[in-house]
Amino acid sequence: MLHTMLQALEEGRLIELPDNDKKDAFEVLASLLEAVPSVPAGTDVVGAVLGRESVSNTSLGAGWACPHAPLSLDGELLCAIGWSPQGVDYGKPGEPPVRLIIMFLVPDNQRSTYLKEVSTLVKVIGANPQCKDFGQIADLNAVRHRLLDMAQLAMEDSGPDTRARMIQLKTHAASAAPVAVDLENMVIEHMMVVTGAGMRPVVLTQSLEIADFARDNEAFTAAIADKSCYEYKGWKVVRRGSTNYQGEKVVYDCLAIHPIKK
Repeated sequence: MLHTMLQALEEGRLIELPDNDKKDAFEVLASLLEAVPSVPAGTDVVGAVLGRESVSNTSLGAGWACPHAPLSLDGELLCAIGWSPQGVDYGKPGEPPVRLIIMFLVPDNQRSTYLKEVSTLVKVIGANPQCKDFGQIADLNAVRHRLLDMAQLAMEDSGPDTRARMIQLKTHAASAAPVAVDLENMVIEHMMVVTGAGMRPVVLTQSLEIADFARDNEAFTAAIADKSCYEYKGWKVVRRGSTNYQGEKVVYDCLAIHPIKK
């Protein structure tokens, strides 16, 4: 079963890559993994990926690649997925451009799980011709559907909980409008917001502008808690996840997005 890929789809780690440059693709996907709350602060995912890639090209053929960051820590196996409509030159002569890049973060305790997941992915791609023609897909929503179909093909031994997740994800994908994200013309800031009863929100971000409006705006905290999204002076803040702690404290993991001012 492609559990890690399914989790990435659930948690929104599927994007359209901004160009056809391999290193740029690595940096964008690494930033998605570094933003996951369980990944220790300061983890250099792209450095680990580039180091591994310098040893061996991670193309799987058929327009797929699985770069990975082997890390000396214990944690959860994670991945982020990038789709390139035009294809990425992956530096392997004789192979077609790579359309799908699945970047894995592989802690020491997850190496065998990672190998099983990639082995399953290779088997599904090899046995199903429809998994090799991502160049014919028009938008990210269609990519999502195709990946969900692949996960279903690999779910022979999965239980009822996994099947329920598949149904929910397919329903969501069917109702969602395709979204085009122009990453080249966007500022994207990662932010963490800590809230609790009777306390002023603590906002962790590198942007002073975001920190100021988030910390002093009661409507922001309420919107992030209830609606998952808040807009303010061109900024769009999207909640990616939340974690509850003792003392009625909640930590919200968010991305703040703003068009680059020209």
